[in-house]
Amino acid sequence: MKKITIAIDGHSSCGKSTMAKDLAREIGYVYVDTGAMYRSVTLYALRKGLFEDDGSVKTEALEQEMPNIHISFQFNPETGRPDTYLNGEYVEKEIRSLEVSSHVSPIAAIGFVRRALVAQQQQMGKDKGVVMDGRDIGTVVFPDAELKVFVTASAKVRAQRRYDELQAKGMPADFDDILKNVEERDYIDSHREESPLRQAEDAILLDNSEMTIPEQKAWLLEQYNRIVSA
Repeated sequence: MKKITIAIDGHSSCGKSTMAKDLAREIGYVYVDTGAMYRSVTLYALRKGLFEDDGSVKTEALEQEMPNIHISFQFNPETGRPDTYLNGEYVEKEIRSLEVSSHVSPIAAIGFVRRALVAQQQQMGKDKGVVMDGRDIGTVVFPDAELKVFVTASAKVRAQRRYDELQAKGMPADFDDILKNVEERDYIDSHREESPLRQAEDAILLDNSEMTIPEQKAWLLEQYNRIVSA
């Protein structure tokens, strides 16, 4: 069976990473969480004090630090999914915090950050057989991907999912703060100059506001089978 590239884009907290991970495991493909890569750069910047008091990024200092930021993924046999490592340190929990969520969009809007990570992502997927999710996979990273999906859901639904996720992990969570963060990230992601979030013309739109995870999984597997059997 032919190998293809699968690009899953969409708004924050819409469940696209869960869909992408489950599909990759189901069909034996490599999964790359590009959002985790931007979150890792954000975590590094927070630890190094590379944000001003108003939340803006010290871009010159960050650009000098970029060669020192190494992001990798290691397969976790217990979860069946890859974990994120920053300079060899396991950071899967830290990069999902609300503090990182609140700072990631300004980082992801920086041209030199996106260009560096896009180059890494394209290298990871050069041999196909990859499922990649993010904001610009189908438009910038892999514009020729055989299957492109754009996922969305209402802001309140996405905020509730994020809230439930943090609660399940025992991490502090306030619904109103999360909803505000979701709406702010939507605006920044859609209006940035570098690789803005938008649906590719040949992407399939999926609004999963009213769908369960098994329903989403079945829908995505159906789209994959349709492409590879064509």
